[in-house]
Amino acid sequence: MIIIPARLASTRFANKILADIHGFPMVIATAKRVQNLDDVAIAADTHEVVTLAQKYGFKAILTSQEHQSGTDRINEAASKLGLHKDEIIINVQADEPFIEENVVQKVIEKAKSTEALITSACKKIDLSHVKDPNLVKVILDANGNAIYFSRSVIPYDREGGFEGYFGHLGIYAFRKSALETFCALPYAPMEHIEKLEQLRALYHGYNIAMVEVESQSFGIDTKEDLERALAFFK
Repeated sequence: MIIIPARLASTRFANKILADIHGFPMVIATAKRVQNLDDVAIAADTHEVVTLAQKYGFKAILTSQEHQSGTDRINEAASKLGLHKDEIIINVQADEPFIEENVVQKVIEKAKSTEALITSACKKIDLSHVKDPNLVKVILDANGNAIYFSRSVIPYDREGGFEGYFGHLGIYAFRKSALETFCALPYAPMEHIEKLEQLRALYHGYNIAMVEVESQSFGIDTKEDLERALAFFK
């Protein structure tokens, strides 16, 4: 099942998940992008978003406003939905209205074949985007698992000429039992410093399996991102 965490409050872009994307609220545009892959549910923190999701024919679950991360929110939703412990749950961020179906499908396929706690995705990025703190970078080990995620430039290119940077896509897949394990872990110092919840898993010694994809999509964190996306995805 695909669960989209939909928190209405946003510090950098007020009510961004309701921003218009070619005639649809952003969260609905995101749900429509992935609705052919699996059942979709929207995990909302307000009655307003629950009503909106239902208006467009999507299942919606009202969750607590106290969650510290989107993953904690989908964990509550998965429990309320009564999903089986082996069910693969895909967390697609509400601010990814241009995510490609084939990208999500590759994450699903990888999740079925790995024993890692979490499965996620990355793409090669060019040097013009490496210093953008809103674009999270990731470095991988020899097995294709994540070593670290950061808003900073990683790895640091001491001698110059390195071009093998990877950007992280905000898609995560868990089996329900793994999702529960993750959400039971204590918060990690790195998680708070970088404001990246996936660092909680790495801090406690769990693997995050990564699948490399090709994607033009990017998360929308600011109004400037939205303007850039709408211009690019005409």
